[in-house]
Amino acid sequence: MEVFKKYPALDLHGEYTTTVYTILHTFLLDNIKMGNSYVIIIHGKGSGKLKKEVHAILAKEPGVVTYRLDAFNLGQTIVKLRL
Repeated sequence: MEVFKKYPALDLHGEYTTTVYTILHTFLLDNIKMGNSYVIIIHGKGSGKLKKEVHAILAKEPGVVTYRLDAFNLGQTIVKLRL
C-alpha cells in the first residue's frame, strides 16, 4: 500500500447504526466495480458504537479481504477489497 496515495473515503458521521449497512454495502460494491483496491471508512472515535457496527459488517462482506484501524487516525478504518 502506498503511504501517500489518496483512497476513496466514506464518512459515516451522524449516521444511525441501523442505516449503516445499506450505505456501506453500496459503497463497497461501487468501489469493487471501479477497481479500487483500498477504501477508507470514517466512523469517528466517539462511543465506539458506529465503529463496532462497521467492523461487524466488514467481517461479513465477501468483497472485503482485510480491514484495520488506521494507525494515524483511530477514527477511520482502512479496507482492502477483493478485485
